[in-house]
Amino acid sequence: MTERTTATSVITRLSPAKINLFLHITGKRADGYHNLQTVFRLLDWGDYLHFTFVDDAVFSIIDKTFDATMLCHQLLTLAGADTITSSIDDNLIFKAAQALLAFALQADRLPKQLQSVQITLDKHLPMGAGLGGGSSNAATTLLVLNEIWQLNITQNELIKIAATIGADVPIFIFGQDAIAMGIGEELTAIDLPEQQYLVLTPNAHVNTAKLFAHPKLQRDIDALSIDIIKSQTNDYVQRLNTPYQNVFSHVVTSLAPAVDAALRYLQGLEMQALSTARMTGSGSAVFLPLDASIIDDKTLLAKWVNNAPCAAYVVGNLQVK
Repeated sequence: MTERTTATSVITRLSPAKINLFLHITGKRADGYHNLQTVFRLLDWGDYLHFTFVDDAVFSIIDKTFDATMLCHQLLTLAGADTITSSIDDNLIFKAAQALLAFALQADRLPKQLQSVQITLDKHLPMGAGLGGGSSNAATTLLVLNEIWQLNITQNELIKIAATIGADVPIFIFGQDAIAMGIGEELTAIDLPEQQYLVLTPNAHVNTAKLFAHPKLQRDIDALSIDIIKSQTNDYVQRLNTPYQNVFSHVVTSLAPAVDAALRYLQGLEMQALSTARMTGSGSAVFLPLDASIIDDKTLLAKWVNNAPCAAYVVGNLQVK
């Protein structure tokens, strides 16, 4: 959506959440990262980013010695993000803009003039929930600034830039449900049925590095082929059947009682929902797929939301246009 006044343009974009329908670790890489397999599902729920720029306010790139960090400080103002990080340089939105400008500088694609932009974050997704909030903010920033600054960077190039920012950033550039491998940057589109979910966001956070170092974390699940994952959607879309699982789930629930309570609450609804409750990412959010037979029962869904042990939301999958 773009609104225009006399001299100011505002572009508003949904920065969507994601869930992992399953999450496997298939081994450790030579670079210290872990190889993953997952299916990402994008949701029609998330944060909103507002990009405001004055049509005739431009910053001229005269000095070729400018680096990406210097340019970011000249061009960007962040609002609503001061509660996320203490320093602007640590903010994922700023890091995304910096990475975009660094790529454009290196590729000699930077225009002679760039518009100054204020980015306002309207935050709805909790941090450290496994919903990809910060990663989605970074990806949305890459997409919109590429548009505003007319850098003409391709989707594949943006995905490569995104992977340098964080493992979950590329899926939001990809913009549709996908099988993900590698550290999350090897993406293959997958068609999934429309679905609604009951999502709970317990007030808990377990350090990701601590989880990866946990002795009970399974890191050697046999890798599945893309064809197998595509053919076995009935084993992880609504119900979760062997061998599909979230390897972080039992570790996180053992460390965070609030996550354990939220997951147990959803497990108590499984028979009615005709589905399997599970955790997304490395937590702390948990979700329950909702069968089509109950999504129109607003009274029942309201009861489930009101009785939840923490904040709860009924959300749907993101419709790709």
